[in-house]
Amino acid sequence: MIEDITVRLSALLLAALAMSPTPAATQDYPTRPVRVIATSSAGGTSDIFMRALADELHKSLGQPFIVENRPGGAFNIGARACAEAAPDGYTLCIIPGEPLVFNQFLFKSLGFDPENGFEPVTQLFFITQALVVSAALDVKTLPELIALSKAKPGTLSYSTAAVPLGVFIERLKNETGADLVRVPFRGGGEAVTALLNGSVPVGFYGIANMRPQLESGAIVGLLVDSDQRSPLFPGIPTLAESGQKILARSYFGLLAPAKTPKPIVARLQEAVARIAAEPGFRNRNFVERGLEPVASTPDDFARFIKADRAASEQIVKESGLQPQ
Repeated sequence: MIEDITVRLSALLLAALAMSPTPAATQDYPTRPVRVIATSSAGGTSDIFMRALADELHKSLGQPFIVENRPGGAFNIGARACAEAAPDGYTLCIIPGEPLVFNQFLFKSLGFDPENGFEPVTQLFFITQALVVSAALDVKTLPELIALSKAKPGTLSYSTAAVPLGVFIERLKNETGADLVRVPFRGGGEAVTALLNGSVPVGFYGIANMRPQLESGAIVGLLVDSDQRSPLFPGIPTLAESGQKILARSYFGLLAPAKTPKPIVARLQEAVARIAAEPGFRNRNFVERGLEPVASTPDDFARFIKADRAASEQIVKESGLQPQ
């Protein structure tokens, strides 16, 4: 009887060892193509960035990194697919803050665990967002916009691409008496069109999405949410310079399913950090796209996510939004 139990335990142990990545396997990683799930549609900011990064990772690590788009569901569809994948280093995902920290307070059910379902690899970048207006409004500063909204109550509408930006404007309204009407955000292309035709003349969006219109003067930038002025538009002041502050910023990170081996996570982060530091890549894929590089360590990214989750809970409470 004891011999049977010993044989069974030995078999189970051998099976477990066979299923677990060995030190040699992690050292040689990757030995086959790696899938990277993108939570946005093809052509979006994170998709374009990830494809550029994937090309460089292929050169650096010797295997293709294949981007697979899983958009929809407030980014939850792609996040769930990532969390449910095998933790072997051959499925990664590029995810924004929403499914990591916000959506658990906005949805009754996500289908995945945002706190324990992922292994942070690195925070890739912040997105520089700009508060902008249609040039037809003939305003150049935030105080001028506030004054115009008071002079024309109920006539100026605004839209934002993220919950913290909407909360910022609602707080601004409460503090200054500005009269701005919120309308739902329907996507970057539609938002810029609405700015140009004046139907929604105020917006808070990613600066790169509006670069041609800002350069032509069709749209006027009032503020950016970054700590420093954007190198793309150094004439636009920061929130801090205008005496304002934002509660949270938009960002994307590279993650893996929980329990992905630490040596694989470290190898990936080191490769991304080297690529991000290369001047040509940095200029083409960060600066020119209105992105601020981070390339943090896994531990630093994990701490950032934890702090951002606490801030996000407070932001959702302040917004008055209820879980759907």
